[in-house]
Amino acid sequence: MTSGTQPAGSGPTALRVQLGARLRRLRKHRQVTRERAGWEIRASESKISRMELGRVPFKERDVADLLTLYGVGADERDEMLSLAREANAPGWWHEFGDVVPPWFLSYLGLEEAASLIRVYELHFVPGLLQTAGYARAVVESGHTGAPTDEIERRIALRRGRQHLLRRPNAPHVWAVLDEGVLYRHFGGPDVMRAQIEALIEMTELPHVRIQIVPLRDSVRAAAGMPFAILRFPDVELSDVVYVEHLTSALYLDKPSDVDQYARMMELACVVAEPPEDTAAILGKVLDDLCGPQI
Repeated sequence: MTSGTQPAGSGPTALRVQLGARLRRLRKHRQVTRERAGWEIRASESKISRMELGRVPFKERDVADLLTLYGVGADERDEMLSLAREANAPGWWHEFGDVVPPWFLSYLGLEEAASLIRVYELHFVPGLLQTAGYARAVVESGHTGAPTDEIERRIALRRGRQHLLRRPNAPHVWAVLDEGVLYRHFGGPDVMRAQIEALIEMTELPHVRIQIVPLRDSVRAAAGMPFAILRFPDVELSDVVYVEHLTSALYLDKPSDVDQYARMMELACVVAEPPEDTAAILGKVLDDLCGPQI
């Protein structure tokens, strides 16, 4: 897992997280309250909290005023103002704003910045682990009648997300799948075969862990699912729970909410088969669904 205070990614959300963490440390070092800092930039205490968590874009003027308040020297000041400008640049995913809702764009930024992504999925292979064929089948089933170019852009977005699994400082991904996901056909036998073979290959990656919850234990593990929990490199930042609905999503970071979902995730992991058995389970599913390779 990525350690230290450097963000896991280099996108604008990751840069905001980095800048916010540095501002928080400077404020605490100078023993300045959030209320006092908020007054300095003509804002509320909660605005300072959101800035320090990297949850809002930074106005360069606000950052400059805070750096003055904190007594930051010229070199560090220039570096942090430059970082603020970079953090305000749109992420690569914003070009897909015409085909996905704003509340999901927010998730993409957090995903890019995370060092650990834990997800439980009841219905589909998680987007980060989907093959192109499987992604196409899922997108087409969920957007019947959509123009071809819209379908292609949705697939391109999904594939673009997967680049983070191949970058040098890739996040750790821990996916727990209901066994029913593996038997739910999208795109036919050939597509499912390719998808399951890809999952088998992913079990060999050091930063990817996959577990399967047997059908007999699905009800026990599935309350409140599916959801994702994202953790960030800075230890002072709260985990974020992401729960997606049909037309909106919840982003939860209150400790009581995060703790409850963390317990649910732990239960799912306990109920699931051990990760070292996943490749064998997937191999059996491959034979059951499509017959053995000849």
